Amino acid sequence: MRRFAPALTGLLCALGAWASPVAAYEIDPLTRQPLDNALVIRVRPQATPVALPTANASLPADPMAPSSAVPQMSAIQREEVVYAGGYAAGTIVVSTAERRLYYVLGDGKALRYGVGVGRPGFTWGGVQTITMKREWPDWRPPAEMLRRRPDLPRFMKGGIENPLGARAMYLGNSIYRIHGSNEPETIGTAVSSGCIRMTNDDVADLYTRAKVGAKVIVQR
Repeated sequence: MRRFAPALTGLLCALGAWASPVAAYEIDPLTRQPLDNALVIRVRPQATPVALPTANASLPADPMAPSSAVPQMSAIQREEVVYAGGYAAGTIVVSTAERRLYYVLGDGKALRYGVGVGRPGFTWGGVQTITMKREWPDWRPPAEMLRRRPDLPRFMKGGIENPLGARAMYLGNSIYRIHGSNEPETIGTAVSSGCIRMTNDDVADLYTRAKVGAKVIVQR
């Protein structure tokens, strides 16, 4: 995501402002040393929200968005694969090394999606559960991110320009989420602050399958 330009002081009050790409260097939370690669946060100019395409059967018409279609596809196509992880059906397994997310179907099968994962210094692993799900979620950057990036907005209403994309699934009491993105080109890369990014098309598909209370296993 990209940094606000100075002209964006009134972004939250006026539509049509533009953000210019400016890199911001951060500190590794473990070593406290500067990270080599800049975290870029893109907050796109506000536009009239539009509906996700309905031609995909997994993506029903969205009552929270108007009627135009905006396709958002990833070079990494979701597919059903053989999966022998031994987890119960409905479990979500994220492999940060592979940059893939598996939704376990059972009977030795899973759906595999491409994802974006945490950049160096922001990777994590462990077991969480989905505690909440939201469609077109609003974005409130966590305090940890605001300390690193005080230029970011404190609030951004949900919509196609929002960094959280079309859907979000919140993981436990952590700051992490599985969510859509306004940067589909980042899927398959390690660029986030720890959240698991998907295309809006894929996250909407997963959203219809994953239940609140589902186990999410993040493997480093």
